[in-house]
Amino acid sequence: MKYSTSLMAIALTSVLTACGGSDSNDAPDPALSGSFSLGVSDNPADAQVVNIAFKQVVLKGNGQSLSFDVSDNGELKMVDLLTVQGQETATLVSGQSVPVGEYQMCIYMENSEVANEDSSYVQTIDGIAGLTTNSNGTCGGVGADEPDTGRLFFNKAFTIAAGNNLFVAEFDLAKGLQAPHGNKAYWTLKPTSVQLVNNAEVGAIRGQISPDTVTACETAAEGSTFNQAVYLYPADTPLAQMSDFRPDAGLIPPQVAPIASSRVQAILDDTETVIGYQYEFGFVAADSYSLGYTCLAQNDDPESSNNADDPQSPFFIHADEQEVSVTQATVTERNIPMDFVPAS
Repeated sequence: MKYSTSLMAIALTSVLTACGGSDSNDAPDPALSGSFSLGVSDNPADAQVVNIAFKQVVLKGNGQSLSFDVSDNGELKMVDLLTVQGQETATLVSGQSVPVGEYQMCIYMENSEVANEDSSYVQTIDGIAGLTTNSNGTCGGVGADEPDTGRLFFNKAFTIAAGNNLFVAEFDLAKGLQAPHGNKAYWTLKPTSVQLVNNAEVGAIRGQISPDTVTACETAAEGSTFNQAVYLYPADTPLAQMSDFRPDAGLIPPQVAPIASSRVQAILDDTETVIGYQYEFGFVAADSYSLGYTCLAQNDDPESSNNADDPQSPFFIHADEQEVSVTQATVTERNIPMDFVPAS
């Protein structure tokens, strides 16, 4: 499918209170506590809506568990991840005072195996279907007890220091959103498709893709259905070695799997005419990277290996850019190709 709508972004905020909140006399010493904020953002898959109904966030550490209700006026916190692409985020927890120390975290969502716009769901051109995650359990004995509750568990410990601590749960849907298969009529979100990033340690990459590059890819693909995307690879990954998202067992050296992907958005003028194409990676660890562009992202199935010679679902990276450096709190501008100058 060819997307021709411009990037839409929504910033959702809510002030949350920890379960069992305290009065001012019990407030923690500012020198021994830090402000904790958590948002969510997305690297999108081939879908039109990926709505997650969030319930609760739990921090486990320092011999205790802190629970934050993320509901909106008693209703589930609905976030369509495709509205928070690039550097956009939707806030789940805002400015909560938490004792300094190391923590693990759980995010709880409502699972739905049936199509229900009042719960978690995915929408494609074929309609909507339910969305679940196959992980459950508690964080330090605290968790959502209601039926149909899924858990996204971040087992790698992270530090909350004195001062402001801004974290983002970054969903990589191209890597971990599985379409209905077998006898399942619902989508599945793999817990491994989300990672926690500290805003103080990341930068961003954004740029535009030359219309000539897009046309050349679509001509080489010899098809009629296209989905443009830019893939992020480790530094010095040559074009010939840039692979798709696939099971680890399907990766044959020297092929290199992507780290993440970003959907390419069409740039429209006042008459809704496409005048260019843009992409953005919002939360990238400071390092050096390679970029790869494809017009066949719809054929990249993370559950299988897709090659250029696949008769049903061919996939290849058409163009690359090398030596893309990312520094903390900085946006790196890189067009594809690098010497392409977009019209002003």
